[in-house]
Amino acid sequence: MLARTALRLVLATAVATSLGACNTMSRLSEVGSAPRLSKIEDPYVQPGYQPVSLPMPTPMPAERNPNSLWRSGAKAFFKDQRAKQVGDILTVLIKIEDQAQMDNETKRSRDNSEGLGVPNFFGLEGRLGAVLTDGVDPSSLVSAKSATSNTGKGGVKRKEQIELKVAALITQTLPNGNLVIQGHQEVRVNYELRDLRIDGVIRPEDITAQNTISYEKIAEARIAYGGRGQISDVQQPRYGQQIFDIISPF
Repeated sequence: MLARTALRLVLATAVATSLGACNTMSRLSEVGSAPRLSKIEDPYVQPGYQPVSLPMPTPMPAERNPNSLWRSGAKAFFKDQRAKQVGDILTVLIKIEDQAQMDNETKRSRDNSEGLGVPNFFGLEGRLGAVLTDGVDPSSLVSAKSATSNTGKGGVKRKEQIELKVAALITQTLPNGNLVIQGHQEVRVNYELRDLRIDGVIRPEDITAQNTISYEKIAEARIAYGGRGQISDVQQPRYGQQIFDIISPF
């Protein structure tokens, strides 16, 4: 058991060391300079990119009105400036104000008592003294008692507030007309780099006339707001402490 635990510790340390080595070299190369901004690249060729595949309804035939001045999907006779095809850009409005508070308390107790005796057993109860210790009482051979008591108390209090705007790019059009968007924004202030990412699926009907959409209308939304730099590095525990927190059973 100890050998297996030691082997796991060595493997975890080796993996963490190999992963940390790349990050360490990258950080060492940025000593004395600000974090580098990421290059603008095609989302299709980025590592980990996968097209979105969701259940689609039965396709409906498109209605054609050759003699009508009204264009399907338009809000006016003029050209619709809203994003609608791959490569178009729209603005995502993010305003999150979440607050949650929960308190739980649980108590449980149980008492058990069991007794076993053989006052009469074919007249053999008198011979128990030859087998067991002297002074044995056949009427109370076995007695067991147990008691358990558990008390649990927990509480959660969370408050989050984020208000941001980010431009997103349409990367895919689904068969039912919904649009897949991806947005990435980096802002560098002195030696700290703030990173904002957003992904999800939207309906063209939810895009406003100002070519904006609110975050609560994004399905399968993935919003990440963080950063990297000298201050962010100081706020993180060291590698050794992180590994110890993972493998420590206490």
